[in-house]
Amino acid sequence: MPQDSFVVGLDIGTTKVCAIIGEKNRDGEIEIIGVGDQPSTGLHRGMVVNVADTVKSIKKAIEEAQLMAGVEVHSVYVGIAGKHIKSINSPGVIAISNETREINIKDVDRVIEAATSISLSGEKEREIIHVIPQEFYVDGQDSIQDPVGMSGVRLEADVHLVTADVSATQNIVKSVHQAGYDVEDIVLDPLASSYAVLDNDEKELGVCLVDIGGGTRDISLFHSGSVYDSKVIALGGEHVTQDVMKGLRTSSQDAEKVKIDHGCAIIDMVPEDETIEVPSVGGREPRTIPRRHLCEIIQPRMEEIFKFIDYEIKQSDYRDEIIAGMVVTGGASGMRGVPELAEQIVDMPVRLGKPWGISGLIEAVSNPKYATGVGLVQYGFEQLEGEHQYSNLSSGGHITDIIRKRMKSWFDDMKSLLSG
Repeated sequence: MPQDSFVVGLDIGTTKVCAIIGEKNRDGEIEIIGVGDQPSTGLHRGMVVNVADTVKSIKKAIEEAQLMAGVEVHSVYVGIAGKHIKSINSPGVIAISNETREINIKDVDRVIEAATSISLSGEKEREIIHVIPQEFYVDGQDSIQDPVGMSGVRLEADVHLVTADVSATQNIVKSVHQAGYDVEDIVLDPLASSYAVLDNDEKELGVCLVDIGGGTRDISLFHSGSVYDSKVIALGGEHVTQDVMKGLRTSSQDAEKVKIDHGCAIIDMVPEDETIEVPSVGGREPRTIPRRHLCEIIQPRMEEIFKFIDYEIKQSDYRDEIIAGMVVTGGASGMRGVPELAEQIVDMPVRLGKPWGISGLIEAVSNPKYATGVGLVQYGFEQLEGEHQYSNLSSGGHITDIIRKRMKSWFDDMKSLLSG
C-alpha cells in the first residue's frame, strides 16, 4: 500500500512513544489500522535528552504499528510539547489598496503575515509552528470569520501564534530522521488532541482542553471555533509516579503500574477495606497495603495539578468564554476520579476526552493516552485534503500553507545535513 493512501501519527511523549496508522475507508471515515506503543526513556518533560534512546523507541513503535497494519511507513506527522513551547496573540492591520476595495485572499495573507511579524528577540532562537487566525475586522466591524469578498478600506486580524525552541524541535526531527522516517509536519500536542476529542459545537461555544501527559500538562482555550490561548506547563503524570515510588518504596516501573492499575484521584471513591499488592525492591517480598493509602499519595498531587490549571485559566482573558466546560485527556487523565476531582477544583463541567470519529481498531485506541496520536492522523488527512481546521478561512488558509512549507523545507535541510 503506497504511503499516500494512509497517514501515520507519531506521539513522542515523556513516558511513551505511540504510532497510529489510519486510512480512509469507502465511506470516507478514518479507519485505524495499526497501533504501536513503546516506553519512552529518552525524553524529560517533553524534550529529548537522549537521542539514541528516543530513536529506539520510535523504531519499535512504528515497526509494531507497521506489522499490525501490513504497510511500510516512510513519513509521519509528529506531535510536540515541552516547556519550551510558548504562544502569543498578535494583531495585524493593512489598507485595502485595490480599486474595487473588495478583499481577496492576497489581502488576507498580507494581514496575517503582518500579524506574524513580531520580534522573538531576547530569547533562544525560536520558530513559529502554528499561525491560527481568530477573527477579522473590516473597517471596525468585528467577529468576521472570512472577510474574502467583503468591501472595505481597512482589514485587521487577530491571530494566535505558537512558537517552539529551534534546538528542541531539531532534536525531535533528528530523532525521527535517525529512526529512518521523514517528518511531514510538527503539530502541538493539544491541537492534535483537539481533533480527536472535541466536537465543533464545543469549540464554537467555548471549551478548555487539558492534555495531561507524562511530563507536561497542556492547556488550550477554544472559542468561536478557534484557539485563543494555549500553554504548556512542565508538570504531569510522571510527577504522580515519582510520588507513588517514594511513598510506597517501590521501583519507578512498578509505581507506574500500580498507579495505572489501582490509582484513584479521589480517596472517598475507594472502599475502606480494599487492599492491593505492592512490589518491593531489593528482592524483598511484595507488601499488601490499603488501596486508600495509594490514593492518599495521588490525590494531593492531582489537586496541585488542577489548582495550577485553574490559576492559568483565571489568568486568561477568556475565562468567561468557557461555556462548554473542560475536557481532560492524555495518559494521566485516564485514572479513575480525575474528571470528578477536576470539576470540584475548576468549578465547571468536566468530561473525559477519548478519541472518537474513527472506525477500525476502536477498542485499541479508546483511551485518553491515544488522543494525540489519533488526532495527528486526523490532522494529516485534513492537510492532504487541503482543509485547515485552524485557519478559519473557507478559502484555504494560504498563510498556514506558507508556514507548513517553510517547516517542510527546514526538515529537508536537516535531513540533508544528517545524511551528509
